Amino acid sequence: MNNPFDLTDSEGYSRWREQKLAAAPASVNELIVEVRDPRSLTPNEHKALAERIRRCNMVIYASPLHEADTEIPRLLGAQFGLAHLDANWLAGEDGISEIRVFDNGTRQHYIPYTDKPIKWHTDGYYNPPERTIRGMVLHCVSNASSGGENQLMDHEIAYLLLRDEDPRHIEALMQADAMTIPDRVDEKDGLRSAQSGPVFSLDAAGHLHMRYTARTRSIEWKPDAATLAAVAALERLLASDSPHVFKARLEPGMGLLCNNVLHDRSAFSDDPAQPSRLLYRARYLDRMNA
Repeated sequence: MNNPFDLTDSEGYSRWREQKLAAAPASVNELIVEVRDPRSLTPNEHKALAERIRRCNMVIYASPLHEADTEIPRLLGAQFGLAHLDANWLAGEDGISEIRVFDNGTRQHYIPYTDKPIKWHTDGYYNPPERTIRGMVLHCVSNASSGGENQLMDHEIAYLLLRDEDPRHIEALMQADAMTIPDRVDEKDGLRSAQSGPVFSLDAAGHLHMRYTARTRSIEWKPDAATLAAVAALERLLASDSPHVFKARLEPGMGLLCNNVLHDRSAFSDDPAQPSRLLYRARYLDRMNA
């Protein structure tokens, strides 16, 4: 069987590339699907969401549900085969995280729980292979008075554009020691040993996965010329005005359902007189069944 992600299979890649670019959304509006209740999609709603996921690994849903209910992302994910939550140590008892500003406690020391910007990344880039994050739901309960926008990019498109520039970029980023998270300590697991792995990899079914962060602290790139050139090319791509980078601001009742695509977050500010920004994040070891 042809594998478009095999660097020796130019025919398979060429055919996949043509189809991928033909199906790619032209604007963020193509990503948005209105649904009545994410917890119980109608067949037509499910079909519309699945169609976007097949095209670009993500979809933004918009619903009238504004209540603070973690069942919304959980039940939505279940309808796409997302069942195995990554119950990380900062998540709630149900395995779903409240992404909001924490002024005290452990969370205040981690950027997602502040109002600071977050650079380009895929979720769980620091996880060991057995806890690879493949699917994610990010549901907005209340948004900030200003800021808090996300940029989104299909990781398969990032692969495509880097491979078009130079296949050696892909070869370098698929090395088993391309990116390393150094030793660190957390409250749950204590000392965690260094975690090395590739940026691009394939799962057992041949689907492409990406593990990446644009952070410069607590990250070590393999110090060879090919890897550093590939990282620089990826940084240029993400900083460009590529038509494949979409900007979105989630409003209450909206959410992102994705196969852990590349994303970032701008800084934001909350109005003290209004509810503070709150999103629920459900991260899964599963890839979506779309």
